Amino acid sequence: MVQYDKRILNALLDSYENSLLFTGENKVNIHISFSFSPKTIPQYFDESSMVYEEIHAGMKMLEQKGYIQIIWKKKNHIIRKVLLNETVVPEIYLYLKRVPKAESMQKTLQLLEQMQRIHTTRICSAFLEYLIKRIHQGKSVKEYIDLTNLKKTKQLILAIGYIENNKAGCYIREFSIKHFRDSKIFEDLLSRIAKVMHQFEKRFEEMDIYAILAEYSIYHTPNYVYFKGNGILQFGKSCIDLRLLNQGIGISGEDLSLMKIGETGRIKRIITIENLTAFFRWSEEDSMIIYLGGYHNSVRCKLLKVIYGQIPEAEYLHFGDIDVGGFEIYEDLCKKTGIPFCPYYMDVATLKNYEKYTKKLTENDRKRIAHLQSKNPECPYADVLNYMLKRNSKLEQECIAAE
Repeated sequence: MVQYDKRILNALLDSYENSLLFTGENKVNIHISFSFSPKTIPQYFDESSMVYEEIHAGMKMLEQKGYIQIIWKKKNHIIRKVLLNETVVPEIYLYLKRVPKAESMQKTLQLLEQMQRIHTTRICSAFLEYLIKRIHQGKSVKEYIDLTNLKKTKQLILAIGYIENNKAGCYIREFSIKHFRDSKIFEDLLSRIAKVMHQFEKRFEEMDIYAILAEYSIYHTPNYVYFKGNGILQFGKSCIDLRLLNQGIGISGEDLSLMKIGETGRIKRIITIENLTAFFRWSEEDSMIIYLGGYHNSVRCKLLKVIYGQIPEAEYLHFGDIDVGGFEIYEDLCKKTGIPFCPYYMDVATLKNYEKYTKKLTENDRKRIAHLQSKNPECPYADVLNYMLKRNSKLEQECIAAE
């Protein structure tokens, strides 16, 4: 059964807590109100409903208690709106058995400041600083946390800290059991974790949560690296000749440590490819082609370093989208592996050749391009960035046909 008196009082308190009255910043005399309309309380206007008198009785009772003032539309017949009596708000909290927002804010601040001393990883620290600052300013943080649910807030912060500190490869549910003794708690936090990662780490802005977690060796499904082209994959006495497989083969991350490359002399190029569709379609003689899937986690970086140690004389190329994300991935690849990769089919000529398939840049694209330019003005793709800005264009890798 709906308790309309409590429902409307809670709505009034919600409005109060989000108003300048709550923060003390109001410059003019304002009143918190709840308007009666078919949208806000449809049952009141439903002629077939029996709750009309019930709502009237409830509002009159609240007025008698001094919690509200009723504003009538037609001589005590239709309620137009009710006004909150701000002077008795503490009493209303007690009546509703509701924790005041100020109290919730204070308890949340205490938790955040405590966590700030414990978790000092970069993203977690930035997130905590952001939350603390907004709460002090009286601004909303509901996009990330619920002020009334300290347990969930603590779990979110712990999860981000645990992610940043993770070293050993594991699956999502294993990670959850290890840190929360429950296989599903971590999964329940993933949407909020994604928001935090997108806001506080630029390179994650356009990655889905599973790609982000893979950066920290936390996997939703087994972590595979795909190979095709030229070369022999050796596992002890067993070998896989890639030339016999048109679409290549996927090797689990757990098995990569057992693998070596055989007959290295016939491999002239190592080509890493950003997107799976492009990987399956691409073919080049004398080349080993590797699909890494976006950013390059520790397992994949270790693999590339091993290959580079075996075949340092080969040409190392990276083929990705001709957009800011593609060049950020390229930068990340070079930085993490220390291998002198060169961009491949990520040049002005390719943009011109496939101009009809290009898309327009977003405002966020332009900001990220400016950041790349300022960070590394002498980069090997500087002319491409300038052309992209000039022509307002970017190109997905899948649009580029193999030659």
